Amino acid sequence: MPRLAIAFFCSGFGALLCQIVWQRMLGIFAGSDTVSAALVVGAFLAGLGLGSIIGAKIADRLSPRNAMIGFALAEGGVALFALVSKFFLYDFLAMDLAGVVDSPIAIFALCFAGLVLPTTLMGASLPLLARAIATNLDTVAERISSLYGLNTLGAGLGALLGGWVIVGNLGFVGALVMAAGLDVIAVILALTLLPALSRETPPPPARAAVAAAASSAEPFGSLKLWCLLVFLSGYVIVALEIVWVRLLGQVGQYHAYLFPTVLGIFLLADGLGMAVAARMVRRMKDPRPAFFITQAGGFALAAVLILALFIALPYWPINQFLSADVQRLRGGGLATTIILTLIVVGPPSFLIGMTFPFVQRAVQQDLASVGARVGWVQLANILGNAAGSIGTGIVTFHLLGTAGTLKLLAGLSVLLLAGWLWKEGRGRKPEMALAAACALALVALPGNATLWSRLHAEQPNHLVAWAEDRSGVAFFRDDNAAGQDGPHGPFFIQGFSQGRIPFLPIHQFLGAVGPLVHPDPKMVLCIGIGSGGTPWAAGVSAATQQVRAIELVGPVLTALEQIGNRYPQGPIAEMFRNPRWQLEYGDGRRALSKGEQLYDVIQADAILPEGSHSGLLYSEEFLQQVRRRLAPGGLYVQWAPTQRVVETFSSVFPHTLLLMPSSVIIGSDRPIPFDAQALARRFAEPAVQAHLARGNTAFSDYAALFNRTPLAWNPTTPRAGASLTDVFPRDEFYMNNTVTGTQALARPQDLMLRAATGSRP
Repeated sequence: MPRLAIAFFCSGFGALLCQIVWQRMLGIFAGSDTVSAALVVGAFLAGLGLGSIIGAKIADRLSPRNAMIGFALAEGGVALFALVSKFFLYDFLAMDLAGVVDSPIAIFALCFAGLVLPTTLMGASLPLLARAIATNLDTVAERISSLYGLNTLGAGLGALLGGWVIVGNLGFVGALVMAAGLDVIAVILALTLLPALSRETPPPPARAAVAAAASSAEPFGSLKLWCLLVFLSGYVIVALEIVWVRLLGQVGQYHAYLFPTVLGIFLLADGLGMAVAARMVRRMKDPRPAFFITQAGGFALAAVLILALFIALPYWPINQFLSADVQRLRGGGLATTIILTLIVVGPPSFLIGMTFPFVQRAVQQDLASVGARVGWVQLANILGNAAGSIGTGIVTFHLLGTAGTLKLLAGLSVLLLAGWLWKEGRGRKPEMALAAACALALVALPGNATLWSRLHAEQPNHLVAWAEDRSGVAFFRDDNAAGQDGPHGPFFIQGFSQGRIPFLPIHQFLGAVGPLVHPDPKMVLCIGIGSGGTPWAAGVSAATQQVRAIELVGPVLTALEQIGNRYPQGPIAEMFRNPRWQLEYGDGRRALSKGEQLYDVIQADAILPEGSHSGLLYSEEFLQQVRRRLAPGGLYVQWAPTQRVVETFSSVFPHTLLLMPSSVIIGSDRPIPFDAQALARRFAEPAVQAHLARGNTAFSDYAALFNRTPLAWNPTTPRAGASLTDVFPRDEFYMNNTVTGTQALARPQDLMLRAATGSRP
């Protein structure tokens, strides 16, 4: 058992490293929207489910020795695939087929094809291991639960260390190599146990004997009943996990470390709950009350902690670090987010994790069918996880919102307890109290409007515009309560104050500079809409026939439309009315991969490099996509917040111009027709001033944003090379890689020196 414990711990650690990287690679192929992400998760879970079925079918036909060999082969197969997966998942699917395949069915099929081999092997490993260690009926539930608990603890540590240390320091490929090494360790440890294991294969039991045993050996309910209960339990816990990610993402701002923190704490607490409960089951006469108490108690505790977080957020000391209007990516804000995640996620996950050993105690009544019962229960759990992930991420978030989803989970918990109380547990006070607590959550939990208003620090009598769906949350807090002279306030997307209305000068400059520099900017594409400033300013030139703007978070468009309806004379309403602007929901990077339309100007709305998945819009591969969609002489404009962004950008575009002090960078395949004095005159033209004044009447000195000598690159300028790629987005993992701003670049010779020495900022 000690060697197996280490082996299965390593297996769980490696599996989570693989999952983190594979989901990121496949996200480039399928798209970064929620539906595409759900397809990737569904394909991953489908493979695990297939492995569970195969394991359930074959495990009990093997001798303990052969079952252990099967486990070793499964781990070895996962290790091998981890080493070669980049070539198929990234080089082929993500780079060659992104944008080529549009059908959700085809996307799912290709993701499944890419993951089916390793995930099937992962799914089969537990039934095989269960068969190998099943020597005594009194200890089998404890042994299986202990091993699975350690596997889950390994997965939790893999999520935390993978997200916080390994990926940020080694990149995605390095993380896969490490995962393969951990799987190899598991293989070696498993093989050392072969001499001590029996070679005898159990004889297949006669059908009549099987039927008789089934009727007499299930004192706590049938396997089918427990599979149904496990399915519902799996649905609730994964749905809770998704709710936690959304809530804590809004509280702590979405960054690359947030999801691994939530997932890691969830898995560690879940595994610890299994380990504790595994020591209880041998002495347990009837595991059913314990199952229902821990399952319902876990949700009830989750509801209480979420409600406590909702109440406490505006008050001292939490509001000192997690106010909606302050940066929470570092220091006290980041530390407070981690502490709150531990408090909100840990205790409920621990309680629900305890249910697994209780289920094993209930179903493991026959040594001849240990592997099958483990496999079918695991399949039910995986199917519940898949239903919780897809049902929550795609359906209930879209139809009910976050608060409505929590109320739905409260209803499911009440139904679970009601079924138990009605059938077997009548008069049991603990379960009745928990049923009442879950029912109370239906009333006590706030609605969506109240929830998001409080999280975004809305004040009484202030007008707001907000929306939520499967893709995220957008919230505009109109601090100008009376609304006499238009909207005034911050615009939040996924917890970030991504912009303001009136539009920030930098956003308008980003939108206007490309069309004003380009001699004939007929077609303009904006990647990202934000608060609307960049696409609005992109229509500044009379020569522009169309401004196409694509936003990944759908509620942004809904919230902006609400603002436009409230202020019909403003620029936001104009963008929805005027056919020159085409505002649409979608994945901008994926849109670049589709079609043949070339653009005179492409620009990206400003996004913090520390934001989650921001690396996909700063990478060398993305910039190459942009360059392919530019017409000859076309311009690409984006914010250049860090030195790595400048290095990567200048390595892709032969002609590059970094405007200072605004840190706005322009690239092209032809010499850029830039004249600072001429551009200042363009910005001073009455028509241009009038257009930009509609977005912000308080600012007009746009020449101040480029009055320093720009940094310029031409084809003969030495380059340092791309330091940001899809498979190593260093700035996104900012805790592992120092992020240096472009204001430190006094001369282009600074970058040339790095190019000559091969150093990296």
